[in-house]
Amino acid sequence: MKNIAILVPETAVAEGVTGPRYLFTTANQFLQAAGKEPLFKVQLVGNQKNVKAQDGVYSITTDVLLKESKQADLVIVPPIFGDMENAIALNKDALPWITDQYKHGAEVASLCVGAFLLASTGLLDGKKCSTHWAYYNEFKERFPEVEVVDGGVITEENGIYSSGGANSLWNLLLYILEKYTDRDTAILASKYFAIDIDRESQAAFMMFTGQKDHSDAEVKKAQEYIEENYQEKITVDELAEKVAVSRRSFERRFKQATDNTVIEYLQRVKVEAAKRSFESSRKNITEVMYDVGYSDTKAFRNVFKKITGLTPVEYRNKYNKDV
Repeated sequence: MKNIAILVPETAVAEGVTGPRYLFTTANQFLQAAGKEPLFKVQLVGNQKNVKAQDGVYSITTDVLLKESKQADLVIVPPIFGDMENAIALNKDALPWITDQYKHGAEVASLCVGAFLLASTGLLDGKKCSTHWAYYNEFKERFPEVEVVDGGVITEENGIYSSGGANSLWNLLLYILEKYTDRDTAILASKYFAIDIDRESQAAFMMFTGQKDHSDAEVKKAQEYIEENYQEKITVDELAEKVAVSRRSFERRFKQATDNTVIEYLQRVKVEAAKRSFESSRKNITEVMYDVGYSDTKAFRNVFKKITGLTPVEYRNKYNKDV
């Protein structure tokens, strides 16, 4: 059983609370219809029993108070409404709770501008994060230690997820649902909720979709080459030559366009491919390592853990139901 705690912050955007609850409880129904046990226990957690949401028009009743809640497997931080500084101040008591949940093993997912609350805990310092594009400048000014990436991107780093603005929160929820269950359940949910799952093959790396939202044609060409040939040993010199740009200029332009160095991007593509394989196949660690173009076990393990926060074995055991 996966315990999912949906924080109900003061001034929460109502859909950011009701949407995740609806998705994961509906997923339980899909699993039962398939002859399986329900997987998710979903609870709304707040600092008081009744929380005023959005502009005060809505009131949401929580299932359990913060001080009485148990350890979760996943904490969802919904978007907050109105002035961000005021919203953070109203929810200051929830920040140590989020931190404590994470330190004791929970994964944490912020939806849209819920990133402001998550970043206020300090857990995002030194990490990448997405939020709504309209709040980029305010977010960067308030949290200079956090690297903001394109709002269309879903990020995942060390058990912390974030999504961009508006409906991309549903893509993140589907992404997590697929990891916790399987591809079939996620597809059922995408059809039921009329959400484009937008990942028809392993080559569609969700982490990187927004990082092509730039106008540098040569960099895009290099990105596509990396994603189509991640199994091979690709060098920076080789990529620069393919797009007919000097290495120095190519590295500068690539970083500017994608917020990753060429090597970081290549590593992340390889790790995304490895994650998908661990989630959906019975291949062992060595087989997956070779499939994504690594021959050094230690190097593969170190890169994988740096990006995901888990070793390959830990990741496979956590997300593959068949092992």
